[in-house]
Amino acid sequence: MGAAGGGVWKTTNAGLTWENITDKDFTVGTIGAIAVSQSDPNVLYVGTGEAPIRGVTTSDGDGVFKSTDAGKSWTHIGLRKSGQISRIRIHPTNPDIAWVAAQGRIWGPNKERGIYKTTDGGKTWQHTLKVNAETGAGELAIDPTNPRILYAAMWQHGRKPWYIKSGGTDGGIFKSTDGGDTWKKLEGGLPKTVGKIGVDVVASQPSRVYAIVEAHEGEGGLYRSDDFGATWKLLNQSRLVQTRAWYYNRVTADPSDPETVYVSNVTFMKSTDGGKSFEKQSMPHGDFHDHWINPFNSKNMINANDGGGTITFDGGKSWSSILNQPTAQFYRVTTDNQVPYRIYGGQQDNSTVAILSETHKAGIGAEDFFAVGGGESAHIAFDENNPRLIYATTINSTLTEFDGGRINRRRDNNL
Repeated sequence: MGAAGGGVWKTTNAGLTWENITDKDFTVGTIGAIAVSQSDPNVLYVGTGEAPIRGVTTSDGDGVFKSTDAGKSWTHIGLRKSGQISRIRIHPTNPDIAWVAAQGRIWGPNKERGIYKTTDGGKTWQHTLKVNAETGAGELAIDPTNPRILYAAMWQHGRKPWYIKSGGTDGGIFKSTDGGDTWKKLEGGLPKTVGKIGVDVVASQPSRVYAIVEAHEGEGGLYRSDDFGATWKLLNQSRLVQTRAWYYNRVTADPSDPETVYVSNVTFMKSTDGGKSFEKQSMPHGDFHDHWINPFNSKNMINANDGGGTITFDGGKSWSSILNQPTAQFYRVTTDNQVPYRIYGGQQDNSTVAILSETHKAGIGAEDFFAVGGGESAHIAFDENNPRLIYATTINSTLTEFDGGRINRRRDNNL
């Protein structure tokens, strides 16, 4: 699991516990993509730089890291100037061959955007697809039955403190039939002006390709091709599948059932009729950014959302906990002058918290923090010497007043 601000985490017990495996080796904590070799699971490629371009949190990555011992040790293998990396794909039978989708540095144009390929395990890289300095690779899909065929979703985008640029005529879906050495832009029914695009290939029927496309009203939504991308049909224009596309827009095809496809957005949605209709799925948390389906067992899936990584073995009826991953993002923090002092902060896509700085137990746990009003990205204010009344904001212009007197007394009595 790659966290937006917490590095790479590994579970060996199906999500019961997670262990950080990159803190001692990585130069940054922001992760954009992870790929595990199917032919040799000891080989991992990790691309840094959180791909969703949130203005308050997104920072540049530091290229690509590789492990050949299942994450025990890591080597930096290049592409330091690639900014955010959105996806990595590995050849199904040769772990030395891999492709990297470089989304780019979002705060200004950079020529490093595009698709890169290595044939020597990352010792050298070829920049095989580059459109221009404003257009990066937002997604990369590979035909599981034929690794010569790849689909790259190119995205013309940029970020200002006050504005998100998402879309243009230079982006689109590009296809390679020679292992990513050369590329051709696909049209055949796709909009001329497009924003962020998610794309995936059905393993059991590789002629079928799904794409979730950001575009002008009436043109955006879920597209499907049944002829390897030659022609496309718009099947679903619901706002639920394309809301805030610059932040989401992922599509995942079931490897064994061509009619089943998932779309990741504010909600997580499933279609069992080839993308014509979708139903919301019940999940442990909202805001969905990635989804993996076991190619040999479709009931085993892993979902990545703003709450963390969660695993199912029953097709989504139940999921592992997201409360065992210390990867919360805090926009800003402050402290009071109590003994022990408390640390206050607003969590990304969650509540504000006040956390004890020390405890008499073996460690600081969930019982040692509580919400203090406000919400995501909160500014928090109080009397540092007597923080009974706590004021906090949230993203929708709300200001709350929280009376922490009773809770503070109870916490003090437990010390």
